[in-house]
Amino acid sequence: MPEIHDDLVGRIKTLEKELATALEEKQEALRYRWSKGKATFEVGTLAEHRKLKFGLFAYLADSTILATLTAPIIYFGVIPFAFLDLFLVIYQGICFPVYGIPKVRRADYVVFDRGNLKYLNLLERVNCIYCSYGNGVFAFATEVAARTEQHWCPIKHAQRLRSPHSRYSHFLDFGNAQEYRREIEHVRNDFVDLKSITSKPAAPPKGNGPAGS
Repeated sequence: MPEIHDDLVGRIKTLEKELATALEEKQEALRYRWSKGKATFEVGTLAEHRKLKFGLFAYLADSTILATLTAPIIYFGVIPFAFLDLFLVIYQGICFPVYGIPKVRRADYVVFDRGNLKYLNLLERVNCIYCSYGNGVFAFATEVAARTEQHWCPIKHAQRLRSPHSRYSHFLDFGNAQEYRREIEHVRNDFVDLKSITSKPAAPPKGNGPAGS
């Protein structure tokens, strides 16, 4: 079983590298590069984007009445999102050092990079920012909870999970009592892979060509 696990982990890492390469190729095809922490498009690409921008009033006129009426319910979610965000920052700031768990870097999950796209009107930009925040907070919460679970209850479920979190592969097998008692202290403190990642900040994606503003 350990051999199978190691083989699967190795294959996953290989696929992640292939995905990163594919994303870099897509970036070059869409003609943008990273500059000062943000994506910067070529001047010609920006001009094309502006031509495809849908006017705000036309955008609103094209919306259905039901979509307009339900919009406030969606935006109301910013309140619980903000409270969850604040709780996560306080929680891991206080508890993770006590447990010896590496803190989750919030900026890796709550990312705002779509609001400046020139082919979006004002409302589309606001929606993108809002979605980035809501989904980012949930992703941030999932990782905080995953690391917490690894420390307190690193046991896999008997039932197959549809979408296991990032730490699940480190967990012990369901029902293996001997393994649990033998390995629990090691597993709950096994964050070596995270420490090696956080000690070396990820390099920004590569890109070619002149940048526009």
